Amino acid sequence: MRQLAENLTPRRYFVRHRTSYDYSDPVTMCHERGFLTPRPTPSQRVVAHGTGVVPTPLLHTEHQDRFGNRSHYFEIHYPHTRFEVVKESVIDVEWPRIDVEALDQWSLSSAQRVISANPAMRMDRALFGLPSRHVAPTAAVRDYAETLLAPDLGFGQALAELTLGIRRDFAYRPGLTSVRTTVDQVLDLRAGVCQDFAHLAIAVLRMLGIPARYVSGYIETVPPPGKEKLEGSDASHAWLSALAPNGSWIDLDPTNGQFADSRYLVTAWGRDFADVSPLRGIVVTDAETSKLGVGVDVVPMSGDDLPPMSALDLEWAAT
Repeated sequence: MRQLAENLTPRRYFVRHRTSYDYSDPVTMCHERGFLTPRPTPSQRVVAHGTGVVPTPLLHTEHQDRFGNRSHYFEIHYPHTRFEVVKESVIDVEWPRIDVEALDQWSLSSAQRVISANPAMRMDRALFGLPSRHVAPTAAVRDYAETLLAPDLGFGQALAELTLGIRRDFAYRPGLTSVRTTVDQVLDLRAGVCQDFAHLAIAVLRMLGIPARYVSGYIETVPPPGKEKLEGSDASHAWLSALAPNGSWIDLDPTNGQFADSRYLVTAWGRDFADVSPLRGIVVTDAETSKLGVGVDVVPMSGDDLPPMSALDLEWAAT
């Protein structure tokens, strides 16, 4: 039986996500929407959060989208050459252990039948079981799925094999793909980044009748031995969740070949990347060039420590 490694120690993290755009000429109008506030989930509690925007927006609103994510919307109607958003959060994280043996009471094919016959899963099937903008169940996806998964394979082992198989078969190569890369192109390249591998795994599962959702968030990283962790050196991350016949969601990270554990922090989930882009928008400008800067810090905290170097007035949740 193949069991993926896990680190399930409960943890508290301080997360800072800084995004900036510098323009060669002034931007006269800016409309931006993004998913930057981590959401409460069964595996995490948002203890505190705050958002800073420069220049100060004329309008800043928040709402909850159809998936339960917190969406921010900004409008700036006066000239500026730099736009910056800083999001800070304090998050308690505790993931459950995935019982692969218990999930293996269903085969992959019987899991599909149970899910398709359960009226309580109708909404999940509609939201996360159909093709979406970046996830298409093509012939190439079917061919790849057949190299990894047999219908009589236990459901838990099928999830493990899919996760480990993509980790084995594809190279992590930043810069080779973009947000417009299709799953067929990833299969041709045999390389990509976390969002590509998440899209591919989702495509395989949906083709097999298993609803799967795209997860955007962060993962705690560790610097090489003897090296200090540099400020802003962490990065956003993407993985996926698969719906099990018992109604639970199992989070898989094919980029690292493991189930999600207490190093994983969830920001948002949706059908694919298009639903949960950290920041996207429209600007009006004559600028010929712009420069994007992104810095992410995921810092473990202990006890009741205050957030390190907090730049914002954080809003703390009631305890």
